[in-house]
Amino acid sequence: MSEIPPAVQNLVAQLQQLQQQLQAVIAQKAQLEAMIREIDDALKEMEKSQSEEVYKAVGSILVKVRKEEAEKELRERKETYEVRIKTLERQEEKLRERVAETQKKLQSMLSPQAG
Repeated sequence: MSEIPPAVQNLVAQLQQLQQQLQAVIAQKAQLEAMIREIDDALKEMEKSQSEEVYKAVGSILVKVRKEEAEKELRERKETYEVRIKTLERQEEKLRERVAETQKKLQSMLSPQAG
């Protein structure tokens, strides 16, 4: 069996790196989506509450705050996460394209060897 050419080895390494980057972006996006679901759940519970005050976690303690302040803070955090998700979606799309291109290059480099 012949040795793998350096260009092919390099392309395989690039492909692996792109796939790792893609997995990291997907994981970050999933984490942010989970945080948004948590915020949505908290906002729903706050809507049900008749109290004008709620408790929010600050480090390892709970602090009483005005309900409207907590709602505003949660909505702002949600908006920030949504913007970050959009950015990650663009990165994901570009990485998927680069992975596909690199796979095609790799296949074209290997196909003459197969025949």
